[in-house]
Amino acid sequence: MTEFLDDIRAEGIWLPDWLASAIIFAVVISVTLFAHRLLFRLLTRLIEGKDLLWRSLVSRLKRVVRLAMLVAALSFGATIAPLTDLQSATVRHILLIFFIVLVAWMAKIVKHIWMTVYLRRFKLDAEDNLLARKHVTQTRIVERIADLLIVVVAISACMMTFDAVRQYGVSLLASAGVAGIVIGLALQPVLKNLFAGIQLAITQPIRIDDALLVEGEWGKVEEITSTYVVVQLWDWRRLILPLSYFIENPFQNWTRESSALIGTVMIYLDYSVPLEVIRRKVEEIAKGSPLWDRRVVNIAVTDFREAVMEIRILVSASNSGRTFDLRCEVREKLIDFIQREYPAALPRMRAVMNEPPVRDRREAAE
Repeated sequence: MTEFLDDIRAEGIWLPDWLASAIIFAVVISVTLFAHRLLFRLLTRLIEGKDLLWRSLVSRLKRVVRLAMLVAALSFGATIAPLTDLQSATVRHILLIFFIVLVAWMAKIVKHIWMTVYLRRFKLDAEDNLLARKHVTQTRIVERIADLLIVVVAISACMMTFDAVRQYGVSLLASAGVAGIVIGLALQPVLKNLFAGIQLAITQPIRIDDALLVEGEWGKVEEITSTYVVVQLWDWRRLILPLSYFIENPFQNWTRESSALIGTVMIYLDYSVPLEVIRRKVEEIAKGSPLWDRRVVNIAVTDFREAVMEIRILVSASNSGRTFDLRCEVREKLIDFIQREYPAALPRMRAVMNEPPVRDRREAAE
């Protein structure tokens, strides 16, 4: 290109430097856009029979690759254009920063596509979604940590392109001392939650969609970020807890190994109620309910009180929500049955009053 400009000037045609630079940039941009179009047309044909991952990569990376190719071409154009050393260095420096940002952008796109395609194999709305919750939780935590690392590395790389900032960073690392201690103390909560997130991803005491009893509230894990966990409570409120809470404090996880649960119904009845009839009725209620998973139904007298006996009913369902609904159904239908068939068996207070003598009653009547 420079030889071409020299030939033009040799013929007596004079071009100002700015116009020559504009022509060079226009030419490299046109060539780059044409090359980009040919490249992605070829790639599109090559991946027609490939799986979703490759098709998504080509589709989503098309725009960012175009920008990266333009940045590289403009950097080459700035090298051969008739610019001053300062102008050329400034343009290449700016383009280098743009290129670093574009590489970080490409890394985030590739990471997002891979994780999205990976998670398509798992369904959280499945009946037994233990495996899905495990992989979704790990993937989302790793994704947020990867996002943070990509941003930090990109910012660091951009800062390292400036000599003053690079020298300051080197001197700061070399003189760690008190500055390092202060920074460490200031970042302690952030680092604490960051390492807690890594530990949660590995050990998985909680997962997405787990049913928890935490802080006296029942709810499901709705979201796990890089610093906190969102628990959707049964009444649609949200309980926000730091990641470190689930490492340092006890809580109940009702779906740790399996989503199936056994529900308990306690009822207090008079000693005169026939237990075998109650047992048959509970089994009939369970078998007639679509919520029962056909695994556990049990009736047992667990305690004697002065006026009533304590009867414990156990029924199982495939998840915590269905277990709660099944317990309510058993309560409602059983109490309706007892009210109709054995009303005397319901708890009641008994009192025996001593009647006054006949003469006292006559005097009271008069």
